[in-house]
Amino acid sequence: MGLDRRDFLKTLGVVGATLAVGKNFGATTKKDTKTEFYGMLYDPTMCLGCRACERLCAKAHGLPEPAKAPEAGVIRNTSEIQRTVVNCYKTSKDEVYIKKQCMHCNEPACAAACLTQAMCKTKEGAVIWRSEKCMGCRYCMVSCPYDVPKFEYHSANPKIVKCDMCHDRVIKGEMPTCAEGCPGEALLFGTRRELITEARKRIAENPKVYTDIIYGEHDAGGTGFIYLSPVPMNELGFNPAIQKESYPALSKGFLYSVPSVFVLLPPLLLGIHEATKKDHKEGDENE
Repeated sequence: MGLDRRDFLKTLGVVGATLAVGKNFGATTKKDTKTEFYGMLYDPTMCLGCRACERLCAKAHGLPEPAKAPEAGVIRNTSEIQRTVVNCYKTSKDEVYIKKQCMHCNEPACAAACLTQAMCKTKEGAVIWRSEKCMGCRYCMVSCPYDVPKFEYHSANPKIVKCDMCHDRVIKGEMPTCAEGCPGEALLFGTRRELITEARKRIAENPKVYTDIIYGEHDAGGTGFIYLSPVPMNELGFNPAIQKESYPALSKGFLYSVPSVFVLLPPLLLGIHEATKKDHKEGDENE
């Protein structure tokens, strides 16, 4: 995996020249109004807590069988061997199951931070990692406000591991394996527009069941994976520090006008990561 020294130096030259003339680099964040991104709607009120999605994901991607589910209140995170996890949260409305994975942001910070377009937003909506383009900088990891991409530190040929929304299946007209195999139909796959419409319909028809929020509709600039919830999202481990505007938008003006941004961007992204992580930890301690 990665680039040799000559290719790396070429990449630096291209990045420097690109910044100097005010062009974008890395993954494209310009919105294409003709594209209908696909995504998934997760409804925890329909989740059985069976964790079939975990097992199906592991099988589809050649990962180890997920470990036995911990007791309620013991929270697990995604890792280099597990692309999605289902946790059980004790909330003001009893226990609620929540599935966590890559959010597939409309304008992903990980792709904007990637100097070689190894991490990219596809036209179908999935954010994927391409090993042949990766130089191993791991900027995608520190830039992600959701702390999703994971690195295989113990591998001789390490990869960046994250949910890719089963992109290889989607481009063939198939559903992501987790959505296809969910016995409780808690996962709904479709275009983002359709999913938001369906989410609004469920809230309108069952106002006592759901909070009046669609998480991911605007958060971090909008995401491909969106949530309904019977309780406020901070009760389900979601970071209250996540902003509404996309994270790449924070640095666009600065990014395109200052050639030295190649040196300054990593600390900026790391600062965003540490700030949101700190707030998230404080939120967990207060629960």
